Amino acid sequence: MDAKLIVFQDKEIRRTLHNGEWWFSVVDICSVLTGSVDPGAYWRKLNQRLNKEGNEPVTFCHGLKMPAPDGKLRETDCANTEGIFRIIQSIPSPKAEPFKRWLATVGYERVQEIEDPELATARTRELYRAKG
Repeated sequence: MDAKLIVFQDKEIRRTLHNGEWWFSVVDICSVLTGSVDPGAYWRKLNQRLNKEGNEPVTFCHGLKMPAPDGKLRETDCANTEGIFRIIQSIPSPKAEPFKRWLATVGYERVQEIEDPELATARTRELYRAKG
C-alpha cells in the first residue's frame, strides 16, 4: 500500500494506492469541503442520510489503513475517484466544483504515470527539488 498526502487549497488529504488506483480519505474530503470542526461526525451523518435515500456508501467506500495524526495506521473510510465524486454531489459547498477539477487532474496524472513510468520518476524528482 502506497500512502501519500496531497494538498488541496492548503488542506491535506490522505490517499493510498489500492489495487492500482488512488483511494482518498472521505473524512479529509469532508473537512476540505465543509470546514467542519468535526469532519468525522459530518461524514457519519452524511453516511446515514445517504443510506436513508438508498445510496449505500458501503458499496463504494472501503475501510483502508492510513496514517492518523498520531502517526499510527488506522482504518478510515476511503473512496476511489468515482466514489468521491458521488460523495461530493451530496455535500453543499462552494468548494465542490474546484475540488472536482482538482480531483480530475490528480486522476489524469496517475493515468499518465501508468502509461509512462518515466513521468512518475520525473515528477518525484521535481518534488524533491522543490522541497530542497
